Amino acid sequence: MSTDSFERTAVVVEDDPDIRELLVLTLSMVGFNIIETASGREALDLVRQHQPDLVTLDLNLPDLDGMEVCRQLRPETDAYIVMITARVEEIERVLGLEIGADDFIVKPFSPREVRARVAAMFRRPRSIADGTSVLGGSEPGGAAGTEVAAEVDDAVVVHGSLSVDVEGRVARLNHEELPLTKIEFDLLATLITGSRRVWTRESLLARVWGDGWTDDHHLVEVHIRNLRKKLGEDTREPRFIKTVRGVGYRMIPVE
Repeated sequence: MSTDSFERTAVVVEDDPDIRELLVLTLSMVGFNIIETASGREALDLVRQHQPDLVTLDLNLPDLDGMEVCRQLRPETDAYIVMITARVEEIERVLGLEIGADDFIVKPFSPREVRARVAAMFRRPRSIADGTSVLGGSEPGGAAGTEVAAEVDDAVVVHGSLSVDVEGRVARLNHEELPLTKIEFDLLATLITGSRRVWTRESLLARVWGDGWTDDHHLVEVHIRNLRKKLGEDTREPRFIKTVRGVGYRMIPVE
């Protein structure tokens, strides 16, 4: 990950001083301005005050559990949140992703792993509204010449009662704005701007998460489930996102 022309800020939340020092050094070397704390409660204040681009969050904090910190922060910040944990049980991973974490790093870890995962997240497009993304083109794992479902007007895609402003990064259902995380928005924007296409899990991983994630299908499944909840979907009779068994996902055509 190379240093950008503008400075990014990271809040490192870790009560182990050795691990905190490693994270601070690793992120500083790739251009982050670092704010550090060992306290979950202080982390809440720091993120609200500084609005960082990245938060690394230890799960096992002495004063406030990292899950609770993430749960409180997610509605208030669009920062990437990376959980740092020694807990490898699947239920912990699922819960963390469901409350808005973008990724997990399991202890012990190497500086190279941290750099690679952070770089992958920041390569994820914050807006996919270029000519190819909105109006057609080819993507990894899919066909060229994808068309949109209903209409595109100044990068706003309308699909029934759902509209997505891909440049403004705002999604609305029945004219009410949806509280989507970065990943949820990117998934929805990808699906809706290529709505006649069946998106494989691999192609969604490549499009939304970037290179190096094509084997982690569980990430897609968890975030699609979260997105469906916010869309008010009944998984037995979905209105918007259809699961194509054994393949991936697609938008349900507008009637």
